[in-house]
Amino acid sequence: MCKRHVLCLLVFVCLGVRSGVGSEVEQSTNGEEYAGTYSGTWDGAGTGNFELTLEKVKDGGVTGKVAVTTDGGDYTANLKALSFEGKKMNARYDFPLDLTASSEVVLVATIDGTTIKGTWSLRPKGQEGEVAKGTWTVTKK
Repeated sequence: MCKRHVLCLLVFVCLGVRSGVGSEVEQSTNGEEYAGTYSGTWDGAGTGNFELTLEKVKDGGVTGKVAVTTDGGDYTANLKALSFEGKKMNARYDFPLDLTASSEVVLVATIDGTTIKGTWSLRPKGQEGEVAKGTWTVTKK
């Protein structure tokens, strides 16, 4: 009888520890809670203003666009890919100042309240090698 109680107690403790570990894992999100317009700056191969707009879509999820000022000209672009994993955001857009349309900008960021901070890299589409890179920070308006 005593062994049965010990076994039940061990099972209960193990299940409790297991459920506690699962709660610490970052959960996927569709990003709707981050919808809004964020404004800030970027730096790296120059400096400028950076605006990120995240908008809810009807069927759930989020779409986005950027407005960027640069020494080589200002531009806007729609995000071609956007994903969230907990407080991490990954995005990609075609680089409009590349007249051959062969480059893209990859954004990797962390969301902390109303601030998003991360890195950007300009690279040939579909490749990992960076042509230029830097950081960016925006705050929700």
